[in-house]
Amino acid sequence: MKIIVHAKTGAKEKKVEKISKNEYKVWVLTQPEKGQANGAIIRALADHFKVAKSSVALRFGGKSKIKLFEIKD
Repeated sequence: MKIIVHAKTGAKEKKVEKISKNEYKVWVLTQPEKGQANGAIIRALADHFKVAKSSVALRFGGKSKIKLFEIKD
């Protein structure tokens, strides 16, 4: 499954909110430095979808606030 993620970095809490069928907002505590926020988003999505971190892959938007992730079941 491919989803669009609107990343909110430097938040006060970590959470994942569904916006539409394949669109989510993800808040993470981490700042966007050296890919650390992308790693935090991957962990948040893995927790949300109850899959391993290795099942979540960033496909597009590594340096953007809007990203495309692929999640394998």
